[in-house]
This record gives sequence, C-alpha cells and structure tokens, in this order.
Amino acid sequence: MVTKAAEKPLPVRILPRGNWQDETGPVVQPATPSFLPARIESREDRRLSRLDLANWLMSDANPITPRAVMNRLWAMFFGAGLSAVVDDLGSQGELPTHPELLDWLASEFRESGWDIKHMVRSIVTSRTYRQASSLQPAALAVDPANRLLASQNPRRLEAEFVRDNALAIVGLLQLDVIGGPSVKPYQPAGYYAALQLPDRDYVADTDARQWRRGLYVHWQRTFLHPMLANFDAPARDECAAARSPSNTPQQALTLLNDPEFVEVSRVFAQRLLQDAASHDDATRIRRAHRLALNREPRDNQLASLTTFLAAQRSAFKAAPTDAQQSLAVGLAPQATLDPIEHAAWAQLARVLLNTQEAITRY
Repeated sequence: MVTKAAEKPLPVRILPRGNWQDETGPVVQPATPSFLPARIESREDRRLSRLDLANWLMSDANPITPRAVMNRLWAMFFGAGLSAVVDDLGSQGELPTHPELLDWLASEFRESGWDIKHMVRSIVTSRTYRQASSLQPAALAVDPANRLLASQNPRRLEAEFVRDNALAIVGLLQLDVIGGPSVKPYQPAGYYAALQLPDRDYVADTDARQWRRGLYVHWQRTFLHPMLANFDAPARDECAAARSPSNTPQQALTLLNDPEFVEVSRVFAQRLLQDAASHDDATRIRRAHRLALNREPRDNQLASLTTFLAAQRSAFKAAPTDAQQSLAVGLAPQATLDPIEHAAWAQLARVLLNTQEAITRY
C-alpha cells in the first residue's frame, strides 16, 4: 500500500541498458533528481521516505512547486499560463512572458502560507484580469496571441462548467452539499452495452443529486459521459494539465437535445413566466438575456426572438401534444402553466442557451 512503509524495502538497482532481469547493477537509495534544486539524498543511517519527498517539495529552497502551481492557476483565469506549457516549466517548456510576475506570484503564494484563496483574490481583483476581452487592432498587430495581456482572453467554458453554468442560470445547481460519492446525470440508454467484465447498466439518479456540480459526475474509464466527452473533457487515463478545446456539431446537438439541457430550458421558461415583474414578451426576453448572457439584447436580436416566439406559439397551438411531450423531459417539478405558452418559451430558452455567449467566458 502506498500509504504504508514497507518494513524491509525492496532493493532498487540501476538496470544495465534498462534490462529489468539483470541484477548486476549497483543498489541505489532514494534521493531527489540531481538536476533539480536543493537535492537531498539518503544516508547510511537514514533512508529517505515519502515524508522527506513532501517536505522537499514544499521547501523554501525549492522554487519549482509554487511557480508551477501559480502558472497553472494563472492559466485558469487567463486561458494560458505565463509559460504556455503548463505541464513543463523546464528546458523543454516555454520561457515565461512575464518572469518577474511569475516569481512574485510564487513568492507571495509561499509567504502567504500556501493560501490559494488569497492568490485567487489577488488575481481576480487585478486590473489585468478585469480588462475587457475586445482586443484592439493595434495590439492585435503586435501580439496576435495576446500573450502580453493587452485584454482579457475569451474562451469556451470547460465541459463541467458548461453544464454547471446552465444549471446555475435557472437555479437548479445544487451547492449545499460538498463531497460525497459520484452522481449520475441523464445518459443515453445502452451506452454501456459494450462494457464487459462485468456487464453493467447505468442507472441515472432520480433526486436532487441529478443537479449537482459536474465535478461529481460518475467517470467511467473509456466510457466518459457523452456530454463531457463532446466538450473535450479528458478521459483521465493519464494526466491532462491542459485541455484542447474543439468546436464541433455534436456540441450544438448536445445543448439542444441532451435531456439535462432540455430540462434546464423548461425550468428557465417557468422562471420567466412566473416572474411578477415580467408581463410582456419584450420584458421577458430582456430578462432572459440578462440571466443567460448577462447583457441586454440588441434591437435586431429582440426582434428576431420575438418573431421566433410567435412562430413557436403557432406551432404548439397546432400540435398541443407536442407541447406536452416537450415539457415532460426531466425530473424538475412542473408549475401549473399554460402548456402552449410554457413550451414556446422553453424553445426560446433553448436558443439562448445554445448561443456561443452562453458557453464562453469573456
């Protein structure tokens, strides 16, 4: 067990030409890599342990740990680290664009007692982070990748956050429970059909666990949840320090047809219709825009959505059964509303939640 030290450690030898069957090589004792700073080695009277390794990682004489952590934290807020290769700060990586800043972040992190919250607060309250994401033409000509941070970097939300954001917009996201076992959101039937040894089936949760954060979603190796896979979540069969975002038709189809997003649209419409301050279509559309996209709709968007809403009303009036069926998706309780009106607004909510702005961090 990795949590328990062996009473008599196995001998470890240098393997001649990598041959693990050749036991003629000299026995070696635990030590930190010679090319890293503040090297420590075992002595005849004391063999180094995992605790020694942990202490060395956090030692004041080892600047690598705080620099690596701060580089990754910076990448979370700006889309790219001060050194773009977040999983390699060594000679094979990239020199930091702002070396003094990375040094300061690392020093501040260590001197604050390794306080992540303090560093997050320092970053998000900085003028650099609070910049608009519209890159000016002059800056774009000099620095097309915006590595010098003349503006904020817009980027698509990561897979788990795409789901969490939609649930949060309508008030379904469950935040009152932290930790615990994995949860199982909706998933296509038969998705595990090829999974054997042993055969198994996927049974979705039927209570409030359905709306917990994406962090807690059940993760089946080689059978990643389809929604997470479509939005480029890694398979976790190896460490992925950085994700490679893509833009595919499957993502739009997921936002339109995944039961979770259809349910979110229904609850979103319910929220708009029950809002006492919103009585007419234009007011509700503006309210929906503020909730989903954090801005007012432009005139042409307001006109387009008003026309779309009218078309959906007409379609559902002609086929009321379709309205009932569209509102039957998901476990969230349904309010007593006009099904035609409810279904029409749910369709409008699906449109808003499928826009680029709804899944992009600006």
